[in-house]
Amino acid sequence: MKRAVVDTNVPIIANDRPGGSNDGRTPSPSCRLNAINFLLKIMKSGCVFLDLAGEIQAEYRRYLNPAGQPGVGDRFYLELLRRGPPHVQHVELPKASDGSYKNYPKDRDLASFDPSDRKFVALSLRAKAPVVVATDSDWVHHKTALNRNGVKIRFLCGCDRNAWFS
Repeated sequence: MKRAVVDTNVPIIANDRPGGSNDGRTPSPSCRLNAINFLLKIMKSGCVFLDLAGEIQAEYRRYLNPAGQPGVGDRFYLELLRRGPPHVQHVELPKASDGSYKNYPKDRDLASFDPSDRKFVALSLRAKAPVVVATDSDWVHHKTALNRNGVKIRFLCGCDRNAWFS
């Protein structure tokens, strides 16, 4: 069974909607197809990790339709809401008194990493599962430091930002 932490940009791209990190651009057909195929496979026979506090689910809610339509990304979100173990696992993400994630690496090369994506990093380390990303240059920019700190990243659309969009 595949196990993964899924960045919000994956279902957004599967829905063929421009996201905030995409500067309003439309995903390329190959990038969108990779996101769709990944979501279909993980819904069929995989496990998605979410944080117990619901921060990732809240982010999904901002960008996806919980009715499961009209896109594959929306269907993914609906399935997460309906399913439990072994397809969806909730993991506690302890926080420090300043609100930072205790599991987020204390590496100065990651000090500029997007604060809104740090929950995915902390969850990846706690769940020992890769983060799956479609289109987000911050993950590409920080991949060496993330890998060095034990975070595995699967880039569905590759690391060339020019190939991500039509």
